[in-house]
Amino acid sequence: MLRAPRGLAGSAFLKLAFAARTMAGEPTVLLPELRALLASGRARLIDVRSREEAAAGTIPGALNIPVIELETALQMEPAAFKALYSTEKPKLEDENLIFFCQRGKRGLQATQLARGLGYKGARNYEGAYSEWFQKEG
Repeated sequence: MLRAPRGLAGSAFLKLAFAARTMAGEPTVLLPELRALLASGRARLIDVRSREEAAAGTIPGALNIPVIELETALQMEPAAFKALYSTEKPKLEDENLIFFCQRGKRGLQATQLARGLGYKGARNYEGAYSEWFQKEG
């Protein structure tokens, strides 16, 4: 068993361990749960890859908002969002607002950004498009 150091170093160790567990666990979704959410219509997918990447293939039903545009998009007025993306803007209280990219890094960044803006149901699809394409594509 891993033991934490004592004193201030121990406190920092515990904070780091908690942060790593949080990033590795919540807020993510794995492929089996994503399949179930998609089948039930309870997932809102946002592909944060570039337009070129998304044009080459994406998860069916996903909305493409490149990560570089995401902060601006999530802060738009609902009418402006709908005019630009041809769909309703996610609501802060929406559950299962799932972000993904090619391998996971941009999806995690997007999830953290969205949660920072108050989207409590924001989650990252941990397997990303690469897993989806390999197993579902």
